[in-house]
Amino acid sequence: MSTQKLFTLTLMAAALTAAPLAQAAVSPDEAKQLGTTLTATGAEKGASKDGLIPEYTGGLTNGPAVAKGTGMRPDPYAADKPRLVITGKNLAGQEDKLTAGTRELLKRFPTYRIDVYPTHRSVNLPKFILDNTAKNAVNAKTTEGGVGVEGALAGVPFPIPKTGNEVMWNHLLRYQGLANTTKYDSWNVDASGVPTLATTGEIFQEFPLSDPKRTEPAKQNEVFFRTKLAYLAPARRAGEGLLALDAVNPVVQPRKVWQYLPGQRRVKLAPDVAYDTPNPGSAGASTYDDAWVFNGALDRFDFKLIGKKEMIVPYNDYKITYAKVAADVTKPNHVNPDMVRWETHRVWVVEATLKPGKRHIYSKRTFYIDEDSWTALASDEYDARGQLYRASYDFLTFSWDAQAPQSACHMIYDFVSGTYNVTGLVGMHGGIKYIEPLKPSEWTAESLAGAGVR
Repeated sequence: MSTQKLFTLTLMAAALTAAPLAQAAVSPDEAKQLGTTLTATGAEKGASKDGLIPEYTGGLTNGPAVAKGTGMRPDPYAADKPRLVITGKNLAGQEDKLTAGTRELLKRFPTYRIDVYPTHRSVNLPKFILDNTAKNAVNAKTTEGGVGVEGALAGVPFPIPKTGNEVMWNHLLRYQGLANTTKYDSWNVDASGVPTLATTGEIFQEFPLSDPKRTEPAKQNEVFFRTKLAYLAPARRAGEGLLALDAVNPVVQPRKVWQYLPGQRRVKLAPDVAYDTPNPGSAGASTYDDAWVFNGALDRFDFKLIGKKEMIVPYNDYKITYAKVAADVTKPNHVNPDMVRWETHRVWVVEATLKPGKRHIYSKRTFYIDEDSWTALASDEYDARGQLYRASYDFLTFSWDAQAPQSACHMIYDFVSGTYNVTGLVGMHGGIKYIEPLKPSEWTAESLAGAGVR
């Protein structure tokens, strides 16, 4: 039996034993909260009681000019000053507002600190996304025990979520524009503090469901995310390529991945490019499903919705994302605190526990998903003993010129090995460019082979 067929049968078996098989949408009366007490995409509209989280007033609509022909975005909040600085010495009283990984970094490294800036709710999504989200609220459903989705238009599928799976699908299907491309660096810093270039890559990403011309919900086998990646450096990796397609129901259509290796001079199916397989793009410092804090199928974990919390998380991180010199970021033990902006935001907390009989290097994961963008901003990962193993972060920015949240830059700390990886440094390569979708012929295995030849 092929690996692909075995994957499909395994997902189907899991789906048949899961209960319930489908999660119902919310009622029309409940959906009326959207645009009133809630924003059009399901965030709380009002300010927090202490005023640290402001009322949502429409987001960032007019940022600094973006130089023509580049994808470099100036920091619209560069003039802000930190309102609070947290170190290991004054951590007491702040623990509940920080992830387990952040607390560990503050306790472990005297040089680590959290610069907390005034909160800006910068996300501002296109009208068709807002309109579709209202329709999704009463029509979209999870299927296969939460592993798949049906009835979803471009937009937030579950703006008033009831389950952990729904929140995770909001993250997976979050609006990021229609297509973008960037060149980026991925760096590993070892326990002795030495930075090493893991890869330089060029990536194309498309989100087919985000086409404003679409009027029909996604079909079960329809692709919602496709990415094509070519490694340009270091020399030993140059010429490698990867193409991946993810569908809204991985039971009906599992992830399709093709890989090109110059030494073999051929494109091959790569079904292992998923889950906890070490990611060569980070030189094995993270797993494939660690990318963007989480990606891929939901079938190996039970996702429990813990609720919503006000927490201090990375946000509006233009400085690190668009850094022009990697050495300004990659300091011993941790990234340069000067380069990271933290803000107080409301996040959905989802606890993922490994299902009985399933395999993964993480036994438990806790995710923190932004209420405004539905981007996973951080996560804590635990090993088989229940000990904190890794912590990951996404350095969210908002591309006001494309009206799209962007999560190009993300990183992961390994507390066991004392190493970390930061991926998606785009400033030295011209930033993030929003483009027209590629031709269908450019999303084939044959096109991957042509792009990878060196």
